[in-house]
Amino acid sequence: MSRIGKAPIAIPSGVSISVSDKNLVTVKGPKGELTQQVDSDITVKEEDGNILVTRPTEQKKHKALHGLYRALINNMVVGVTEGYKTTQELVGVGYRASNTGNTLELTLGFSHQIVFVLPKEITVTTTAEKGKNPTITLESIDKQLVGQVAAKIRSFRKPEPYKGKGVKFVGEVLRRKAGKSAKK
Repeated sequence: MSRIGKAPIAIPSGVSISVSDKNLVTVKGPKGELTQQVDSDITVKEEDGNILVTRPTEQKKHKALHGLYRALINNMVVGVTEGYKTTQELVGVGYRASNTGNTLELTLGFSHQIVFVLPKEITVTTTAEKGKNPTITLESIDKQLVGQVAAKIRSFRKPEPYKGKGVKFVGEVLRRKAGKSAKK
């Protein structure tokens, strides 16, 4: 049995979950509402304030889907109660970030500015304190969307291995190379 799949998901107070007859799971909470279409073979039911995800057989496909959908539903429950947040920093001379609403403007050492329009589900804040690297903070209730947008922003200028310049996650450890002077 899948260790992840068999773990029950506790439903916090203020969260309501409904499963339609076509296996569409809807989670409503204080921060918003999320939906996820679950494979027809997987069963999702609510018992004693917990959500249980079960599979019909021990086939490899069912085992994989069992853990997957349990994790997705758990991420939805956490998202509508606490939300998800990721912070990135811009390392490099002259690298700047600013936002107006959901439009992010990045200056990353190219001959032009990068203007990136974020989805409406994401809120963005940028900070630029003197003596510190500019930071971009993304917040949303959808974990997958936050990760996808953060990866897209990072792809504009990935951190390079020699000086570490680029867009990186706060706390990310970069593998650095020595460069030419190490040869001697």
